[in-house]
Amino acid sequence: MSGFPPIASLRSLEAVARLGSVTRAAKELCVTHSAISQQIKQLEELIGVRLFIRHGRGLQINEAGRLYALHIRDALSRISDATRLVQVNPRKSELTIATVPSFGNHWLTPRLQRFRQLHPHITLRLTVSLTVNDIAEHPSDIVIRMGNGGWQGVECRYLFGDELIVVASPTFNGGRLPATPEDVAESQIIFSSESWKTWCSSAGLGAEILPAGLCINDSNLVLEAVRRGQGIALERRTLVQDALLRGELVQLTRFRGDYPWSYWRVTPLHAEKPAEVALFNAWLDEEVAAWKLQQQQLPAQCQQDPSG
Repeated sequence: MSGFPPIASLRSLEAVARLGSVTRAAKELCVTHSAISQQIKQLEELIGVRLFIRHGRGLQINEAGRLYALHIRDALSRISDATRLVQVNPRKSELTIATVPSFGNHWLTPRLQRFRQLHPHITLRLTVSLTVNDIAEHPSDIVIRMGNGGWQGVECRYLFGDELIVVASPTFNGGRLPATPEDVAESQIIFSSESWKTWCSSAGLGAEILPAGLCINDSNLVLEAVRRGQGIALERRTLVQDALLRGELVQLTRFRGDYPWSYWRVTPLHAEKPAEVALFNAWLDEEVAAWKLQQQQLPAQCQQDPSG
């Protein structure tokens, strides 16, 4: 900063003005008498103003010096307060992640504990919205969104795709679960926003099941109703896989449908990215790799076909 006097000179001025003695100021600052005198002389030369009246080796502060010292004392006090504050409350690293509620609830949140254990100094802020589209409308460090990629003005990284499977509670219908696609079509179905078209084609039914019964527009509520044994549903594997592994849900038949949208990691284009973003991205890449490996092992784990 241009024209900013050395802190040592300012401290010398403040101490002499407050204590009324070069000797006492030197003792307080743990320096020599001559060091204090030299610091004040350099300060006067730098600012071009006489601050003291000299009597031999003694110094008597003048009015200009007294007023200047008052301002310096206040400034030094604020610097001291700021230093104590940053020592007591060090800056916490923060990272804001935005995604859709269903993915955040069933895939991302269960895995975040591992990130927090690796990086306990980072505060995570997870925001969810059904319309995570324009990153400018959702100012976040990272957005995990669904779609086909290629969005303008952002950096996009493909994470993985998804598929649709039919699930039910083990207690549904008293434990007598549908065993064939035809049985599924005749069951109590809880419909969500997912289309049954690709699943019906995969299962050889030839036509999409017509909506009937209970329709819910939120996957979280759909899965809660399924857990309670109120019906079966067609849902994304990312939302049900953990529940399948825990035995809370079961997959009905081996047939599945392609989900039209994939998951992408989106970040602002040309923005200076905090170091926390790189740490989260590295962790997310590891979680995605583990997820893909798990999918390769699924046939032996939970894709049992009741029809044999």
